[in-house]
Amino acid sequence: MVRVLRSGICGSDLWPYRSMPASEHGRRMGHEFLGVVEDIGADVSGLKRGDLVVTPFLWADNTCDFCAEGLHTSCRHGGRYGLDGVDGGQGEAVGVPQAQGTLVKLPVGEDSALLASLLTLSDVFCVGHHACVKARVGPRTTVTVIGDGAVGLSAVLAAKRLGAERILLLGRHTQRTDLGREFGATDVIAERGDEGIERVRELTGGDGTHAVLECVGSKPALEMAIGVIRDGGAISRVGVPQYTEGPLGFDMVLRNLTLTGGAAPARAYIEELLPDVLDGTVEPGRVFDRAVGLEQVPDGYRAMADREALKVLIRP
Repeated sequence: MVRVLRSGICGSDLWPYRSMPASEHGRRMGHEFLGVVEDIGADVSGLKRGDLVVTPFLWADNTCDFCAEGLHTSCRHGGRYGLDGVDGGQGEAVGVPQAQGTLVKLPVGEDSALLASLLTLSDVFCVGHHACVKARVGPRTTVTVIGDGAVGLSAVLAAKRLGAERILLLGRHTQRTDLGREFGATDVIAERGDEGIERVRELTGGDGTHAVLECVGSKPALEMAIGVIRDGGAISRVGVPQYTEGPLGFDMVLRNLTLTGGAAPARAYIEELLPDVLDGTVEPGRVFDRAVGLEQVPDGYRAMADREALKVLIRP
């Protein structure tokens, strides 16, 4: 049982927020949180009361064959918060299944100034890193990031951390793209569609970039990704897809393009990313631009849905 210190509203939470019919009781929500262990089951070892811990956005045993391969999203004994009787992270406390394999201890106190950045290890910073890993981002790599939301900005930060040579950020919200520049974006492109594709091509000598990190999840975003990717490059999709068909025809085969991405196995990345958060090398918590208490969570949803907030931090 984890007493929640910090939780977050995720962009993916907005899809059910917009589409669910009204109901009397609602549903449990939230999958990003960190907090303090208040109680443990008899079969749990390696954790004790008082430990400050962070969870990946999916729980997993961290022992099955898929987990051993770093694919905790396919854990044979894992699952999702807020479903099948499991608590959601946007609350006072969460009963965490498979706690021994899921939770990661944090070497800071409850009053640490790093809590916001540490919370991003639950989801958004790991998602940005996953996008880069799947697209083979590294030194001498050129990267296009589609989307200036929290995931897109996290992808910029992750690409910079991995040594990308040039990072083009497609976005048109100045406050967000300014943060993207601080995170490492070398160019900001406000145009969309064919104009955006033309601009990226112009900036890259006509070739496009080695990697495209698609952080929106819409069909137009995928079409842009195909338009700006360099032949032989990789498109990594980490935005939750809101479409079932895409332009995946002969042109992609002829150009030797790789389409990859998917749900990030955050548990596989937390220990790798944690040291850079602890020493301040990266500050992914800067994506949070509004904080609310539990009673104000509906206001937080509205603010994100209306694009008045980039990402909302919850302080129960």
